[in-house]
Amino acid sequence: MTTQPSPAPGRLEGKRIGLLMENDFVEEEISYYQRRFAEEGAEVVLLTRLWGRPSLTFAGAEQRAPMTVSEDLEALDYTELSRLSALIVPSGQVADRLRYSEDVEQLAPAVELMRRAFRLPNLIKGFSCHGLLLLSAAPELVRGREVTCHNNLVGDVRNMGAVYTNQDVVVDGDLVTGRTVAECHLLARSVIELLDPVPALAAADGAS
Repeated sequence: MTTQPSPAPGRLEGKRIGLLMENDFVEEEISYYQRRFAEEGAEVVLLTRLWGRPSLTFAGAEQRAPMTVSEDLEALDYTELSRLSALIVPSGQVADRLRYSEDVEQLAPAVELMRRAFRLPNLIKGFSCHGLLLLSAAPELVRGREVTCHNNLVGDVRNMGAVYTNQDVVVDGDLVTGRTVAECHLLARSVIELLDPVPALAAADGAS
């Protein structure tokens, strides 16, 4: 009887990736992140503002596919955030919905979450397409940082003080941005390479 070798552990074994969620998410993007990061051994955690409820079910933007989320982003203090290796704000209307605040004098909980996240340099922050809208009330977080975004947001990110770069994906330290949802695979690849740079470095050394 032939013994099959055990599969090699994924590059992200033991790591946790947070994805922010709300209504009108892009179904294919979220399913891609879930599949791709799990492929590398990471745990993917869906996060949203639960408004005091145990869970909420959201509908996708195209097929209206349901997605239930039971993890509350308001519970992510610095200790909980430090358990994540990356936090991603996806495309669609997720960012716009999460930046809502019932008190216009107070920042939305999701914006406060990002302010905490940007104080943790070891936590990779990813934004796809319209995701940077979430930071419009906290422009200091991306002021002077190189980013890309959907063409519709170029004026917004420049007004936020960010440096718009005309590329599909831009990596600026712990910040990864993707132009549109069509580049979500490139954003995911960049996050993986930031979290596990050794294979990429080894490949580069082998080519030299």
